[in-house]
Amino acid sequence: MFHDRARIHVQAGRGGDGGLSFRREKYVPKGGPDGGDGGHGGNVTLVADQGLRDLSAFTAKKSFKAGGGEPGRGTRKHGADGGAIELRVPVGTQVFGEEGQLLMDLAHAGARALVARGGKGGQGNAKFATPTRQTPRFAEVGTPGESATLELRLKLMADAALAGLPNAGKSSLLRRISNATPKVAAYPFTTTAPVLGTVEGPDGRQLTVADVPGLIEGASEGVGLGHEFLAHLERARLLLHVIDASEEDVEGRFRTIDRELALYGAGLDERPQVVILNKLDMPGAATSFEAADPRIVRVLAVSALTGEGIDALKRALFELCPAAPPEALPDELPEFLEYRPKPEGPRPYRIFRTDRGYRIVGDAPKGEELEVALKAAGVRAGQEVEIGDEVSVWE
Repeated sequence: MFHDRARIHVQAGRGGDGGLSFRREKYVPKGGPDGGDGGHGGNVTLVADQGLRDLSAFTAKKSFKAGGGEPGRGTRKHGADGGAIELRVPVGTQVFGEEGQLLMDLAHAGARALVARGGKGGQGNAKFATPTRQTPRFAEVGTPGESATLELRLKLMADAALAGLPNAGKSSLLRRISNATPKVAAYPFTTTAPVLGTVEGPDGRQLTVADVPGLIEGASEGVGLGHEFLAHLERARLLLHVIDASEEDVEGRFRTIDRELALYGAGLDERPQVVILNKLDMPGAATSFEAADPRIVRVLAVSALTGEGIDALKRALFELCPAAPPEALPDELPEFLEYRPKPEGPRPYRIFRTDRGYRIVGDAPKGEELEVALKAAGVRAGQEVEIGDEVSVWE
């Protein structure tokens, strides 16, 4: 089953606590502070992988948590950073936030997106030693990692896409021109999920062609199977409009699909089109299509069954889809993107671990937020919690 949507939760790793340690060596009974810094928490990153075709990898597992940083140790040893997570997604994956806002678009192979940054490691007590405070009995607690709930939506990346009414022969045509093996049968809605195929050129070039489920009147409003897959046509540079030439009213069939493309929007009705009159082998099949439409760049009559006209179709594909677009595609993005689920900048307070419990310095949180922060820091019953001049015992 083809999966073009997934909802996942990502949690970056927590930073490790700074070390609270003092030198204890022979003949040095009262050595100075030597606690090292905690390691940083692991990040969660999305990576666009050209070898993936859909988001099915996220059907079984939907929650991902990176490793936490290790605490600092004595002799100023820093804790190791937490293990990072790289989640591989198909090229063309869009990332949306909880409120439905588009956050990033992984539109080319190798694009990377940091979706949750790991927490910073806390500083060890060695960092807080000064001439007037030579034995600091506290160390900084590591900060929590970012978390986010994200919706992934895939829009197929294809040079050309087949569009048309059900049973127009799109799947058979894709089998003829590419290495794809979609299901083929003589009834509507054989294709229920998008299929990608690679077309080989005589000079070694390759083109990607997508076949989406057949559209019917009202598809743009959610009628039939094709409405969920119209988005997969958005990135195609060329639309291959397949029409069953053996049926009556060829022009009417063209207008039906063209109307749905216009109603859907996203510029689909402005895309260059090749009209393909399929089923040339059928008696009475139309061999020409007259339409004064500047978007129609070629009209071809073919038979996916016998192979008639297929070579001419392949030549047209490579001619009409040049090796490199004359201008950069509007959705091209940098190699690395970063999404910050929370506002950037340090917290207005810092949590320190002492030999009796915890101390909060700065604009300390209140109520539930304070409880969550201390629990995340590792507070236990019976330990002291110092906030300003107030000291309480955690229960």
